[in-house]
Amino acid sequence: MKEEESVRRQSQPFSKILAKTVKTGIIKSNLIPMFAGLTLSLYTYNYGLLEKLPEIILAFIGSSLVMGAAGAFNNLYDRDIDSIMERTKERPTVTGEIKPSQVLWLGIFMSVFGLIALAFTTPLAALMGFLGLFFYVVPYTMWSKRRTVYNTEIGSISGAMPPLIGWAAIHPDITHPAILGLFVITVIWQMPHFYAIAIRKHDEYKAANVPMLPVVKGVRRTYIQTNIYLIVLIGISFLLGTLSIGLMLVALLLGVAWLILSVYGYKRMDPEKWAKSLFIFSLVHMTVLFSTVIIYSLMGIIFNL
Repeated sequence: MKEEESVRRQSQPFSKILAKTVKTGIIKSNLIPMFAGLTLSLYTYNYGLLEKLPEIILAFIGSSLVMGAAGAFNNLYDRDIDSIMERTKERPTVTGEIKPSQVLWLGIFMSVFGLIALAFTTPLAALMGFLGLFFYVVPYTMWSKRRTVYNTEIGSISGAMPPLIGWAAIHPDITHPAILGLFVITVIWQMPHFYAIAIRKHDEYKAANVPMLPVVKGVRRTYIQTNIYLIVLIGISFLLGTLSIGLMLVALLLGVAWLILSVYGYKRMDPEKWAKSLFIFSLVHMTVLFSTVIIYSLMGIIFNL
């Protein structure tokens, strides 16, 4: 059985191995909020798509490379705990399908060229890209992930950088309340999302000695903390009203629905089902919110031509 598994791994094309190493799935999902921030910036400052086409292309290239570098460095550093967890034990850095030195150079290459691409849009976009990469690799992966229940909060900073990168690639100023609201919403969104994953993968995180909140403090504490974050999420939604009442209402509706689901589901479901329902809704929340931002912005750009 092990020999068959070894042959199967060796037969994988190197492109597929690279895709797993840089986590292309995460790159794709993070490009959506990046594009949301970018289109919102285009709309806010009355730029046309063709007018900023070079910046748009460079933002996609730079963001993809920086995100891929973060994934590569994370896989490289976490080989030991990834080998224990069911959902990560097939990563190429664990199975040996790619050498650690190759992953290191891949991460360096992608970091350098990704930041250069972002710098050709605006220096601020490159700075946001660097901060996202740094926070994910050093404070999160190398320090907090294995040491504190607040690892999710620390990691959420890097996870919320894509909207800022997209906005800054078009306009070098991230002080507008709308983009700050989108950034904070993206930060807060990650706690209920990853808490739900941690409840569902409780035994795996425990075996790997990763101190996720549900593992260390239990489901009850996680439920309370989840609801606190969801209330904050609802409050932050009002910042979007500085640009669009419609966007604000969509964000409010999604936040309130998520809170109701959390409270109602906790009382009626077992922890596993409750966590699964929150996880699924977190994906719905993010998809609907960012899709609405993108559509609203693009429609505004078209009608302003």
